[in-house]
Amino acid sequence: MRFHAWTMLLAGALALAGCARESTRTAAAGGLRKVVLQSDWFPQAEHGGFYQAVAKGFYRDAGLDVEILPGGPGATIKLNVAKGVADFGLYRSDDVIVASSRGLPLVIVGAVLQHDPEALLVHDGSPVHELRDLNGRSVIAPPSMTWIPYVQRKYGIRFDLQPLNYGLAIFLGNPDAIQQCMLTSEPYFAAQHGVKVRTVRLADSGYDPYHTIICRRELARKDPELVRAFVAASIRGWRDFLAGDPTPAFQLIKRCNAQMTDGQLAYSRHALIANALVQGNPAQGEDIGQVKVERISRQIAILTEFGILQKPVNLGEVMTREFLPPARP
Repeated sequence: MRFHAWTMLLAGALALAGCARESTRTAAAGGLRKVVLQSDWFPQAEHGGFYQAVAKGFYRDAGLDVEILPGGPGATIKLNVAKGVADFGLYRSDDVIVASSRGLPLVIVGAVLQHDPEALLVHDGSPVHELRDLNGRSVIAPPSMTWIPYVQRKYGIRFDLQPLNYGLAIFLGNPDAIQQCMLTSEPYFAAQHGVKVRTVRLADSGYDPYHTIICRRELARKDPELVRAFVAASIRGWRDFLAGDPTPAFQLIKRCNAQMTDGQLAYSRHALIANALVQGNPAQGEDIGQVKVERISRQIAILTEFGILQKPVNLGEVMTREFLPPARP
């Protein structure tokens, strides 16, 4: 999720619609299998591995012609995937678990981000240095976020909530403000306005969902080679984007999102690398694309404890490692 001004969102949406249609018009023949990926936001560096795979032909090498549909506020990712409008989608693992409890036949087949990039943005002089310091304060955040009851219960604290309005104006004008953000985005915009900020990672609480690749269970069952090919080419794209020259992805992202700048792209990619969001911690067996059974099991347990699930969910309903390569030693 991103929290930009609505004017930028609307302008970006218009530009993106044209980009998506252009992708459809130029779809190549030659026996390639057409695949649609529904992203969770407008084209950005946080999707860099997928755009790198398109730009450098990694999907084509795997026999796929991939179109990336942009997301944005209100994007119906889970429904688009469940209905077959998109073959794959980008979705948080906790949201996949909740969707499964509500009857949607979605399954996690890989990870985009090993760790949650969401954080709390505070001014540099703020007395808030860790999550327990939120006690008695006010936080600008979506009230439906699962981390809120989790953090309040874990630390025995209470804080008020103000609705998020997709902008930084309130935060920038109030030195006491605390706002939910992305490590890869909002700190950059605050710096552009000359405001010194810090971040407190929500994952530090122990509640740390993956950002994942999902598909329909039926697709995974009936066409496993397609799923395996898409996951493998996506992982290849992410490795190349992070370790190699990101220019091909950056150029394609900017063509599809007129609001994106070189500075923001470079900042976001650096933040992905510096915080090990995509590659994770090799010492803990983490790697690009990998999903751990024990972490998903823990998320199911937490969501069950908080009464968020409408019905019990089995691990096998929401994730599979069938399409993942062995983790690097």
